[in-house]
Order: sequence, then structure tokens, then C-alpha cells
Amino acid sequence: MAERRKIECWLTDMDGVLVHEGHALPGASEVIKQWKEEGLRFLVLTNNSIYTPRDLAARLRATGLDIPEESIWTSALATADFLHSQKPRGSAFILGEAGLTTAMHEIGYIMTDVNPDYVVLGESRNFNFDSLTKAIRLINNGARFIATNPDATGPSADGVLPATGSVAALITKATGREPYIVGKPNPMMFRSAMNKINAHSETTGMIGDRMDTDIVAGIEAGLHTVLVLTGIADDAEINKYPFRPNEILNSIGDLVK
Repeated sequence: MAERRKIECWLTDMDGVLVHEGHALPGASEVIKQWKEEGLRFLVLTNNSIYTPRDLAARLRATGLDIPEESIWTSALATADFLHSQKPRGSAFILGEAGLTTAMHEIGYIMTDVNPDYVVLGESRNFNFDSLTKAIRLINNGARFIATNPDATGPSADGVLPATGSVAALITKATGREPYIVGKPNPMMFRSAMNKINAHSETTGMIGDRMDTDIVAGIEAGLHTVLVLTGIADDAEINKYPFRPNEILNSIGDLVK
């Protein structure tokens, strides 16, 4: 793990670090501008597989953050990258939205409900009984079970929403099969992100707001870890875990030189 002054590349979480409830967090724009001016390679990471990088870039632009789509790495892209390495040009039954289906199409996968190699579960607001039943039957018939991320709930203006992890638990209960989860806290997502920008763990930092995903995965990937307190983490949350990040900052703005 490098000292901060030796960092050549940055990975950063999105929600709770750069933005919160549709607004840019203090210092986020300045940090992105500084990274660009210094020529530092960076990627914005998110476990949300609903949106394509182009969608997310537009959403970030609306908050005042100018982040190009090629600088965004989603759990959908990480999942597609993993499946391409496992079985190039395979087939899958997809439970998810455009972010996931687009990523799978781009690696040459066939979307099918007839003897697919994989059932791939991502984030969605449109699950229905028929598609869940089909997924369960396909897994029981031998399809391998993959999930983009483990998050059990997600935020909304009205309160929490059931997310990928909750739906995965339902499918697991019905099939007895646990999914292989590609997104955070699996350090594989960080490794695939580093491969995308030709980064090395010894000179890469990870900024996040969650101890149980961002920080633990960063530690396991051998990165310099920075926890910011603009998301869910506070002293009580930090003290729940036996590991510690390299740095704890009030916000990403504290990185501005």
C-alpha cells in the first residue's frame, strides 16, 4: 500500500463519496479537476448495475461533475468482464436492466432462456414472478448463478428498497445455490477496474464511504484505502470492524492540495 503522495491512480466510490441524493458533495468537483490536471488515471466505481456508464455520466454531469463515461466502472461491467474471462461468447438469462444487458451484449453474450450457461442477476425495479420462476428453474437445470453485487437494500426518497442481495437470497432459498458475486466487496471488481486503466495495486488508492465493501475490498486488493465520512460511516460504524483504512477524512474535498 502506497503513501498518498505515491498514488498514481485512484478508484473512488460514487454514492456517499462524490454525490448524495442527486447533489455533488463538497470538494468532489475540485478533486476530479485536480486529477485531470495532474494526469492521474481514475475510475468511479459503483455496485449499481441498472445504468450504463453513459447514463451515469449524464447523471453526474447534472450534479456539476464532469466525469466521462469511460471513467465509470459498474458492477455490470465487472460481471461482464468476469464472464468473458470464464466463458467467452457464452449465453445467459439476465435479470436486470439496461446497464447489465448492454454490458453483456458488448462482450458478445447471447441472451436466452433456453439452456443458458449462466443466470445473471443484477439490480432491477421490474422483477416479476414469471422471470424469477424461470431463473430458479434454469439454475435447477444446471445454469450457473452469478450476481452483480450483494447489496440487500438500496436507497430511495421514500425509504429502503429491496436490492440484488435480497432477490439473490430468494433464489438461493428456492434452489439451494449461492451466487458468485462479482461486485464489491469482492476485490475482483477492483482488479478488473485496475486492469482497465493499467493500474498497479502498489500505486493505487481507493476512496469509499463503507467499511464493509469499499474499505475491506480495497485492503484485500492491496490498495491505499481512504474512508470518507460523507456517507454511512461514523465512529460507531468504524469501530464495528477489526480492520482500519489507511486514512479517514471528513470528505473527498480533503484530498485537494
